[in-house]
Amino acid sequence: MSKEIYITDYNCVTPLGFTIDSNWNALLKGQSGVALHKIIDNQDAFYASMIDSDKLNEEFDRYFDSAQNDIPNFTRLEKMLLLSLQPLVGKHSISEDTAFILSTTKGNISLLKNQSELPEGVYLSKLAEKIANYFGFKTKPIIVSNACVSGVMAISVAKNMIQAGKYKDAFVIAGDELSEFVISGFNSFQAIGSGPCKPYDKTRDGINIGEAAAAVYITSCHSDEGRIPKTEKFKFKVLGDSAVNDANHISGPSRTGDGLYASIRNAMTEANVSPEQIDFISAHGTATLYNDEMEAIAFNRMDLQNIPLNSMKGYYGHCLGASGLLESIISMEGALNSTLLPSKNFEETGVTQPLNIIRENKSAEIKYILKTASGFGGCNAAVVLEKC
Repeated sequence: MSKEIYITDYNCVTPLGFTIDSNWNALLKGQSGVALHKIIDNQDAFYASMIDSDKLNEEFDRYFDSAQNDIPNFTRLEKMLLLSLQPLVGKHSISEDTAFILSTTKGNISLLKNQSELPEGVYLSKLAEKIANYFGFKTKPIIVSNACVSGVMAISVAKNMIQAGKYKDAFVIAGDELSEFVISGFNSFQAIGSGPCKPYDKTRDGINIGEAAAAVYITSCHSDEGRIPKTEKFKFKVLGDSAVNDANHISGPSRTGDGLYASIRNAMTEANVSPEQIDFISAHGTATLYNDEMEAIAFNRMDLQNIPLNSMKGYYGHCLGASGLLESIISMEGALNSTLLPSKNFEETGVTQPLNIIRENKSAEIKYILKTASGFGGCNAAVVLEKC
């Protein structure tokens, strides 16, 4: 009998708070982490979503005694990752059959600043090992780094490896931080918005980069082994997943939405869920002209144009490798609270295909969630979650 895969715990560290509760309360009030920040010397400030470093250090010191001799020096990103994961490892045991999966696009890219040689910490494998070793993971870390679909794909990797019998459970963490490297890269092809980003809006003109860390605990049970312990506060079944690369362009999305359409179709087929059964779509929604248009086309091709949809980029910015996992967590929290959040800053439709974009906090029963992501190089991913 096929193993059923569940997400039973999660946490996040963002500019809106260092716990899921603080984030959810801020989102209900419509708060956003996006603001003007001076990131690159000798350049104007950019709209971005940045974690307060002083608050981050204070929170880190509450949980991790930096005065101990056995505590290594941690980078800013590593502190974000440790804080996101710490509450989960405190509640769930780590065994010889537990996977550790890290999703990130750039990792400790800031370590490259003013360096003539590559520091060891900039390698993603070393970043993963450092976090895994601190918490005592016994298996070799797995790294998922596939542009902006990394966070969603990390859920898929955990699901598929557990179903294949490689592991019994998994801790999945995701994180990326704001850096001169990332800001300069997006700015070089004029993709950064002139103000707070406005996904799917007629006046959208680009993204805001954000930073965050997120963590989920994923476990399994055979249908003949009984259910997950009732001590779990909640559980969401990972019903279906897919990742398809349409190889359209190094940075530009497919004009026909082929890769995203195929990803959604495959994930929903595996989940055995029809379009009308989906209660909510957590879309990618970067607020660039081409991405949002491509998504609208793909959703319409799947007959999903009437399903309530939002983008979280107006609250958190685009958190790169963390975005898919963070937005999945917020989607699940919304389902637990029977609440649909609006797509922040959206006013007037700016895509050619119809979408049911959420405009205000709304009560709704949410059982089936579709989470999508798209990224550079033609990569696309989708996952279907069921509230149990």
